Amino acid sequence: MLEIRNISKTYPNGVQALSNVSLNIQKGEFVSIIGLSGAGKSTLLRSINKMIEMTEGDILFQGKSIREAKGKELRLIRRDIGMIFQSFNLVKRSRVITNVLCGRIAYHSPFVTFFGLYPKEDKQIAFEALDRVNILEKAYNRADELSGGQMQRVAIARSLAQEPILLLADEPVASLDPLTTIQVMDDLKRINRELGLTMLVNLHHVDLALKYSTRIIGLQAGKLVFDGHAKDVNDEVLKEIYGRELTSSEVLGEVEDAPSS
Repeated sequence: MLEIRNISKTYPNGVQALSNVSLNIQKGEFVSIIGLSGAGKSTLLRSINKMIEMTEGDILFQGKSIREAKGKELRLIRRDIGMIFQSFNLVKRSRVITNVLCGRIAYHSPFVTFFGLYPKEDKQIAFEALDRVNILEKAYNRADELSGGQMQRVAIARSLAQEPILLLADEPVASLDPLTTIQVMDDLKRINRELGLTMLVNLHHVDLALKYSTRIIGLQAGKLVFDGHAKDVNDEVLKEIYGRELTSSEVLGEVEDAPSS
C-alpha cells in the first residue's frame, strides 16, 4: 500500500529531520512509530500526505508518487489518507455532525461544502462514523461542549467519514488523561480490526505502542534504527531507539529527553 523510498528532509535552518528512511507498509497493519521528540516521527507522518515536502527520495501510495502529485491527483490521494492530530483540529463553535461532515469535503464541489448541502448519504456516513466511536448521542452538541477525549473521538469520526484506506495519527493521545487514552486507543485498534483500515500512529508511550501495534518503527535522530514486530522489542532495542536505557516508569509512560548533565 505504501512504499517509502530513501526519503530525507532538511529544513531551511539546516536541521535534518529525516535521513534516508525506507519502509513498506502493508494493508491492514497497525504500525506505531516511536522515538524521542525531534526524532523525525511527525515529519515522516506529514511527508506521507505531502503536508511537508521531502528533500530527497519519494513515497508511493498505491503505486502513485506523492512527491510528484499535484492538483487533482494530490487531492484524490489525500482523500484516501485520513489524518488525526494531537490538537483535534475541530471547529469548536460548530456542531459535532458538522465537523464530521468535513470529512466528505473531498467528494464535493466547494459550493456544496460552503453551504453545507451534503446529500443524505453523506449524513448517514457521518452518523455511522460517530456510532463507531460511541459518541453518536453528541451529534448535535457544539464541539466546545465536549471533553478532550470526546473531541478526539469526533476527530476520528471525521477521518472515518472520509472513507480512507490509510489512517495517520500524530500523537493522538498526548493530551488525554490515562483512562481516556486507553479508550481512544481501543477505538483505533477496533477500527483497524473491523474495517481492515491501515493505521500508522506516532506515539510517545512505549507501552501503548507495544500493546496495540502489530509492528514497531523506531526512529533516532531522523534515522530508521528498528523495524520489526512488537514482540521483538526488548531493552536493547529500546536503548538503540532512545539512546539510553529506559526506566520501568518510562516504558509505562511518556518517554522524555534525558536531562542534560
